[in-house]
Amino acid sequence: MRFFVGLHHPHVAGRFATAFISVNALRRRKGAFPAQDWIMDSGAFSTIAKHGGYPEPVSEYAAEIRRWAANGNLLAAVAQDYMCEAWMLAKTGLTVADHQRLTIERYDELAANDTAGVCVMPVLQGFEPAEYVAHLRAYGTRLAPGAWVGVGSVCKRNGNAATIEAVLRAIKNERPDLRLHGFGLKTTALASEAVRELLDTADSMAWSYAARRQGRDANDWTEARRFADLIETMPIQRRLFAQRASWRPAEAALA
Repeated sequence: MRFFVGLHHPHVAGRFATAFISVNALRRRKGAFPAQDWIMDSGAFSTIAKHGGYPEPVSEYAAEIRRWAANGNLLAAVAQDYMCEAWMLAKTGLTVADHQRLTIERYDELAANDTAGVCVMPVLQGFEPAEYVAHLRAYGTRLAPGAWVGVGSVCKRNGNAATIEAVLRAIKNERPDLRLHGFGLKTTALASEAVRELLDTADSMAWSYAARRQGRDANDWTEARRFADLIETMPIQRRLFAQRASWRPAEAALA
């Protein structure tokens, strides 16, 4: 699993081999910034939490992707999805099925726009494992073999890695070829051997929240550095007697 550290401020991205930066941090920026490998996030969580949807058209996001396409090595731009946690559903007044449909609609519209060759990362949504599988099937042939796909609505379940494992395993059982990205995972989830084996990539800005709670600077890039180093070196909780046959094919697909 390759880890992308979430950053508030793009100007420090060059200090990291991999970074995860929200388009919300880029819209008012006037000039380029140093960067190596990075992913652009759509800012979906904060946007829907604030507005209950997307106030800007998809074309505006596509324009931002084009603007930053040649800055560093932009590996992918995350599609504009709709999260499916209960409080997000209450915010929009819609159902899980509605959010899944809207997620695909936004993805289709973004894919139809010019993104200057930048990969658009589709996002699977749901809450129960079966809902993610249903959403995966709804995407149909949109997801090519070996596609890099985000898994949404997992960041609030970090306290119980088993629930995240169940979602990831259900997706892999259906499509072992997919390369999965986990959004906003914390050390509790990333300490799980199963989670790390099932994911190809992941991101997190948990370092900022921890620094703020502990009275330190939540914007200090050295806090992000310590967190990224921790993820790379942390002990993995191995489940020696776990039944792992269902996700063994994924290892071969990612080799």
